[in-house]
Amino acid sequence: MIRNIAAVVSGMDEEYPYHIIRGINDVAKKNNVNISYFAAYGNILRADKLDVGELSIYNLPDFAEFDGAILITNTFANPELRDSVIARVKAAHIPTVIFECKEHEEFYDISIDNYSVMKKLVEHLIHEHDCRTLNFVSGPLSNPEAYDRFMAFKDALTENGIEPDERRIFYAGFKSYDGIRAIEDFVKSGLPLPDAFVCANDSMALTLMTKLQRMGYKVPQDVIVTGFDYTFNARNSSPALTTVRRPLYHSGAEACEILLDLMNGKERPHHTLTDAFPVFSGSCGCTPEDNEDIIDFKRYTYQRLEQTYTSVHMLNRLIAGLATASSIEECVEILKQMLNTLDCEKFTLCLVSNWEKAYHTLALEEDTFYSEFMTAPLIWDNGESRSVANFPTCNLMPEELTTGGNVNYFLPIHFDDRCLGYIIMTNSDFPIYSVLCHTMTMSISNAVEHVSKLNVLDPLCKIYNRNGFIMNADKIYKECIEEGSDIVVSFIDLDGLKLINDNYGHKEGDFAIVKTAEAISDCCSDDMVCARFGGDEFVAFGREDRHALMSFEERLNNKLGEINADVSKPYSIAASIGTIIAPAAEDLKIMDIIQMADDKMYNIKKDRKAART
Repeated sequence: MIRNIAAVVSGMDEEYPYHIIRGINDVAKKNNVNISYFAAYGNILRADKLDVGELSIYNLPDFAEFDGAILITNTFANPELRDSVIARVKAAHIPTVIFECKEHEEFYDISIDNYSVMKKLVEHLIHEHDCRTLNFVSGPLSNPEAYDRFMAFKDALTENGIEPDERRIFYAGFKSYDGIRAIEDFVKSGLPLPDAFVCANDSMALTLMTKLQRMGYKVPQDVIVTGFDYTFNARNSSPALTTVRRPLYHSGAEACEILLDLMNGKERPHHTLTDAFPVFSGSCGCTPEDNEDIIDFKRYTYQRLEQTYTSVHMLNRLIAGLATASSIEECVEILKQMLNTLDCEKFTLCLVSNWEKAYHTLALEEDTFYSEFMTAPLIWDNGESRSVANFPTCNLMPEELTTGGNVNYFLPIHFDDRCLGYIIMTNSDFPIYSVLCHTMTMSISNAVEHVSKLNVLDPLCKIYNRNGFIMNADKIYKECIEEGSDIVVSFIDLDGLKLINDNYGHKEGDFAIVKTAEAISDCCSDDMVCARFGGDEFVAFGREDRHALMSFEERLNNKLGEINADVSKPYSIAASIGTIIAPAAEDLKIMDIIQMADDKMYNIKKDRKAART
């Protein structure tokens, strides 16, 4: 029987999870076990809507369908999300290994003594380098690792007669760019340069050190910088970073070994403590350890550069191609061309069943969740492609895996908080080695969003077409039925479009159409929907607002008057409007009310024409 493991992680483009994941994957493949990572890149812009869509991937798996789980939840910056994932894994009652967290007796944990080793590092700065003014760049304090390192820093200072200065503490999120933000914040503070910047991980320390060097400071002559994790880049930076050595690859491999033993009914200790110790190197002024073998370093650097060049070239072609795609079929063809350049056995694009209706100007909470069924417009498998029209979301994949030893990465496809689907990359290191993987998923997300927008928007006026109107108006109408409220429908016909086209050309006719659409859209309140129904026909629909100072018709006529005054055309842009106010009712269809408004508009137009003759 083939076993399946679920793993959750955030920010795979950082070096810390990269080495852990490699260790996990090697053991899983060696034991013919499938492992599926559910991963996101949250907290990129500190934008709530974006994070809702990005983090929706963690709502996807039913952990009870897996034989075991590995939780790298110490990479999560959001404590509510971390608690939610942990609660769902607990409810699944499956063997679970968690990194750097001893709070859950149901789980087996693997960790280091973050407090003791960080305290040793800070005490070294105080005793050996006479540091008295120290700045600290923390990780998210809701993270147990970050909290322990923060407390170790404060306690080391206090026990050595140094009062921690809150102004010299920057609360960050373990991300590389947080190091740059920390220096920018420090510069704004106007405080004098400290003796040392102590960072809670290497990723932040390296970008912080580079920022200082670009500002003209020398490390360690002007200021000391330290990190934590002993990553490859930290060991080979200039100067080499003083940091904390921890066995990341070994921890990942050990976590997978522990889980496999538990899945096979073997006993393992609940707590596994791996070794960690400070490495005092060039960035604090100590004699560095021997660096990596120069040949290995050159090989690694060349490989990363080559991978980055290839990824950038691929992404340029992908972004350019997707920018012109007007259908999901065109998107698929562009993706197929790009996938030939990726080291990937299988690539699957999965979209929610109603993805083409996902574009809304009205916020719908249900759009943040996955639909009951998915569609897979592209399954690219070693150069061959196919599709699956429909499959249950609970299956996760459109096709069942029949072999073991596969590594799958589930990455979200979304636009802001609207969930569009996900991609699955199978047996590829691209998601963990490339800093551009997130750029790729965002490009695909934007393309799907663009195509869904084309399905519901009028290409000329950029307001809803008939399809978009029906989807959005139906929701408002159902709410009005439940509330027992009245609705208002206005049918608008642009006057004299044929005369404008005949006398001034179709370009001017299009101008009149667009300006009419803009006027209608501007006059609609937040709970109204407007659309272009045909060549010169428009509809506005919404709740009746009895407290409005002016009716929709009055607002629209005034707006058209303003437009005519501004554009100074040899013709006037005017419209005939028929408005119906009616109670929302189950036995009265929206299209019936629209027809009534159309009839009223037609009669008004006919009467106006008769009055002129």
